[in-house]
Amino acid sequence: MIKHARALWDAMFGNLQSTICNLQSAIYNLQSTIYNRNMPGVYTQLDLSPNAFEQARQQRIATGDLLDLTSSNPTAQGLFFPPELLQQASEAFWATRRYQPDPHGNPAARTAICRYYAERTPGLELDVDDIFLTASTSEAYALLFALLADPGDNLLAPNVTYPLFEYLAELRQLELRPYPLNEAEGWRIDEAGLLAAANRRTRAVLIVSPHNPTGAVVSQPVAALAQLGLPVICDEVFAPFSYGVAHVPPLAALHPDLPVLTLNGISKLFALPDLKLGWIALNQAARSLAPRLELLNDTFLSANSLSQQLLPQLFSSGMPFVQGMVERVRHNLTLALTQLHNHPHIHARPPDGGYYLFPAIRGWEDEDALVHFLMQRGLLVHPGYFYGEVPGTHLMLSALTTPNVFAAGIERLRDCLKNP
Repeated sequence: MIKHARALWDAMFGNLQSTICNLQSAIYNLQSTIYNRNMPGVYTQLDLSPNAFEQARQQRIATGDLLDLTSSNPTAQGLFFPPELLQQASEAFWATRRYQPDPHGNPAARTAICRYYAERTPGLELDVDDIFLTASTSEAYALLFALLADPGDNLLAPNVTYPLFEYLAELRQLELRPYPLNEAEGWRIDEAGLLAAANRRTRAVLIVSPHNPTGAVVSQPVAALAQLGLPVICDEVFAPFSYGVAHVPPLAALHPDLPVLTLNGISKLFALPDLKLGWIALNQAARSLAPRLELLNDTFLSANSLSQQLLPQLFSSGMPFVQGMVERVRHNLTLALTQLHNHPHIHARPPDGGYYLFPAIRGWEDEDALVHFLMQRGLLVHPGYFYGEVPGTHLMLSALTTPNVFAAGIERLRDCLKNP
């Protein structure tokens, strides 16, 4: 009797302790939320706690049965730039190491970048002083947002896009005004919508080509851009990854009369996100911006000397590796499009480029319910709403994924949605 009473008491006491702990945790979270929302600075109005998707992902990973089709990290997918080339390229740096800060960046690195653009299709002729090296394309965006706009101004950005711009815009207290992409026309820029989005405080247009995540490539001049006459920031980090088009033309070559500021870097191009190097290339029409951009870049001097030293050899010796990455992505995209062809609920459109597939899903209206349904069956994909206010229901699949994992994931996706 005493034994049972003690067990009952222990159970009751344990439940009470658990309730108290949960209550304390809830009070702490509430206090933290109130405190954060009254703090000065950026991001204070955001709920930064893990959302339901992330919590479900972590729980599923713990089971050890999850095919991940979301990764855009090449080093997590077995894609490593040849270490012997990196070692060879770095030897001269260690032997003659000197800190020689230059707000434009290492002249030899800038010369290699100019050569890269001259060899694109069509070629883009640049001068070494048109190039500014940065620590990343994200930093390059931040510098250009500061260069082109004042707090309260706005920038035009695609309504479907990688979730980066809003956080960078918040740093400068800028508004992002969305312009529509037309899915029925391969996610082309809706020119009437682009013009309608602009107002007197619009300072620049943001374009990603190939687009993330739809893969759309701007292959022809866009009349609405010429009509607006605004500076254009064009992100071309996926430029080598053509698929539905033969090549990805530099936007600056299509619009030589507009000030075009082109961004790229080694994270995607050479699968070196850990070495942190990006750049801004100004076309001739944008050269008047160079003196102020030089001062901005000189304020930070973030690009490290080693990565700058490596860049010429990355370009001269690394292109076979780049082509291997491109072939993997093309193989995976072709496999997915073949497997999903004529699927009753999945409409996968061949992308122009990039390394993502962004299929539309029929028969599901709730993307959260869809991704949780798939996660419960061991498949991790991203919902379309991660990329903005996307009409309809979509999923994002990364074709950078290791081929055997990608093939198994596509098969699981196909089978799970046959009769949802």
